[in-house]
Amino acid sequence: MIHRLRLSKLTLWSSIFLAFILFFFILSPPSPSPAANRRESWGSHHWEKRVTKSACRNSDSGFTVLVTGAAGFIGCHVSLSLKQRGDGKVLSRAGVFVVEGDINDAALIRKLFDVVHFTHVMHLAAQAGVRYAMQNPHSYVHSNVAGFVNLLEASKDANPQPAIVWASSSSVYGLNSKVPFSEKDRTDQPASLYAATKKAGEAIAHSYNHIYGLSITGLRFFTVYGPWGRPDMAYFFFTKDILKGKQITVFEAADGGTVARDFTYIDDIVKGCLGALDTAKRSTGSGGKKKGPAQFRIYNLGNTSPVAVSELVRILEKLLKVKAKKKVMVMPRNGDVQFTHANISRAHRELGYMPTTDLETGLSNFVKWYLDFYSPSTKNPASSSSSSSW
Repeated sequence: MIHRLRLSKLTLWSSIFLAFILFFFILSPPSPSPAANRRESWGSHHWEKRVTKSACRNSDSGFTVLVTGAAGFIGCHVSLSLKQRGDGKVLSRAGVFVVEGDINDAALIRKLFDVVHFTHVMHLAAQAGVRYAMQNPHSYVHSNVAGFVNLLEASKDANPQPAIVWASSSSVYGLNSKVPFSEKDRTDQPASLYAATKKAGEAIAHSYNHIYGLSITGLRFFTVYGPWGRPDMAYFFFTKDILKGKQITVFEAADGGTVARDFTYIDDIVKGCLGALDTAKRSTGSGGKKKGPAQFRIYNLGNTSPVAVSELVRILEKLLKVKAKKKVMVMPRNGDVQFTHANISRAHRELGYMPTTDLETGLSNFVKWYLDFYSPSTKNPASSSSSSSW
């Protein structure tokens, strides 16, 4: 089915859905029909023809990439960039072909691999957010562990196997007190269930690399922000509440210390994702059998310039021209950490990754988008909740 661009759907932050096809996908509302009927529709001959057509490359040197989580924040931007540079088919219309599904649906995933010989997988589907894990822990295991394994199973059985790039998280550093965080640092003290599932994903990825010869690259994202971002992120709902004259809560450490984040603009993250795709070596296995050692990499993708949350608020006040009503509180024990700071020397050296957007510039871009998108002629943004994230 060809859908017109419906970007309002991109504010959905929960991306347990598989949003497939090359090269960006907006999920439609779930169909009211039974699962059996939906399965019949995606397995039809016509469906296969549409999938194959969408996966055509412009040249022999291009990639055919399966993007999961493309209805989410990062997935949308990565998919747009892939489309614009010509990997897979550059669609002649504004609409795109959409496959809606769950990454735990093994039949759907395997069907996609049967129809298209993917050169790469960009796995960005996940249950995101640190605090929501306390309310719904099973959703994190379902998406971040079981869903990842399901995708790895299909990938290792493919012939040829694709190279895999997937989203880990800076949260894996947990209670690590050494800064800046390096890929060599210990990651065995997660501070949240979300972090634990991402750490589990890294261990699972290593086992599939070792046993089956899958080429796998994990990317540890540091507090990604920008237009079309997640409404549960602090910069997003701070903007909404400041404009509405509502009080915002700014956390500080128990000893009065600063809470800071290595805020990283979405365009810089996208460059890192594409750099990882472009430098990924081929998997060495075929049909589930390893033929030699395969590439396994982990990279930090951050801005390497941590900024205090209080400074974030000051910049938003300046850009919005509104004074925030602030309430300062001690950070609760809900899985958040006081400080994040990325050492990006490895990503710079091996991926050519170099972030160029400072926080004020990035927030200026976000505020312009926000004020335009949520103008009086459009609906109000989604309400923030206690499951908000930094």
